Amino acid sequence: MTVESGPDALPATASPEVEFISLTHTTASTELEPIPSRGIDLPFVRRYVRALEDGGFDLTLLPYGSGSADSFVLASAVGQLSDRLKPIVAVRPNTVFPTVAAQQLATLDQLTEGRAVVHLISGGSDAEQARQGDYLPKAERYARTSEFIDVLRRSWSETGAFSHDGTYYRFDGFGPGFPPYAAPIPISIGGQSDAAFDIGGTKADIFSFWGEPLADIRSQIERVHAIAAAAGRADRPRIWVTFRPITDRTDELAWAKARDYAERISHTFQSGAYRKRDQGAPQNVGSRRALEFARRQEVYDRALWTRTAAATNGQGASTALVGSPETVAAAIVDYIDLGASLVSIRGYDNLNDVIDYGRYILPLVRQELAHRKATGRRGALQADHPGALAAAGRP
Repeated sequence: MTVESGPDALPATASPEVEFISLTHTTASTELEPIPSRGIDLPFVRRYVRALEDGGFDLTLLPYGSGSADSFVLASAVGQLSDRLKPIVAVRPNTVFPTVAAQQLATLDQLTEGRAVVHLISGGSDAEQARQGDYLPKAERYARTSEFIDVLRRSWSETGAFSHDGTYYRFDGFGPGFPPYAAPIPISIGGQSDAAFDIGGTKADIFSFWGEPLADIRSQIERVHAIAAAAGRADRPRIWVTFRPITDRTDELAWAKARDYAERISHTFQSGAYRKRDQGAPQNVGSRRALEFARRQEVYDRALWTRTAAATNGQGASTALVGSPETVAAAIVDYIDLGASLVSIRGYDNLNDVIDYGRYILPLVRQELAHRKATGRRGALQADHPGALAAAGRP
């Protein structure tokens, strides 16, 4: 891809391609309309996975929580329900020994013919970690994750037995472990603490961010890449960004929907009907950053909206992109221009949003990238759909 000057020139940082991620839900319950349930709605899961595949998504995250369904088992099911989706298994290192996790992930990779990805969660809440007997302080949790990564990779690559005597794990004569299908399984890290950046920049294949203003994401990407360079890496971690788009036929309709959604989400979290809203200041840096952005202003750049983050007290990925499909697609391309090559979009009306994203947003982004590949220059998408960048576009 060539990079030239002029208003339609491509930034040097622009990713030439993108893969889209969503999150697999196990019931029809949403933050807008919570449905009390502690089980799995299997027909819904089948329909949801089919909608992801039909919509053109490339990967799907199987999240992990102390009270949720097991992410490994769900990933295996998704791998068999889909012919193409790559399951991303969320794993907390406190819940499984690394040699066992390596075996589980390699088995998943074999069953899906090379589609497995793992996302390691060090743990941002002391209370949530304690629910499963983990009392390490946060700084040590990241150090444990670093050692976990080392053991994973050795378990997949060593051709003979090996032993390990580390700070958090010890074993003798393991291996050779069960191998992945072909290539090494990609390892993803997320977080906003210094420890997260150090481990992610040094060791991760993918570094994950929640949706933040463009200027802030740019500086965070530069930080990750600088750490990777200082570590002597020839490559750089792929960048993954996550948003919760709220879209409608026009920008005006989308903003009206967004304001309604924020009120409903706030009520849901305050009532504890979906997930109890933590009242105190969050422990993890990412949530604190999300709340700080929300305190500063509600709308950033073309379409980023922070009121949904405030409504949940910064719990999880909760910043929205608001606008017509064209405006949201243009906003996604803004992040691709900064180097994001993995974009996660999941909505608040889970199944219906996945269907709409597949019909109206993913094709627009891919059409823009195809134009760039063919011409070496931007298409008209970003220029024609300024969203909140235009004074009249602000709600």
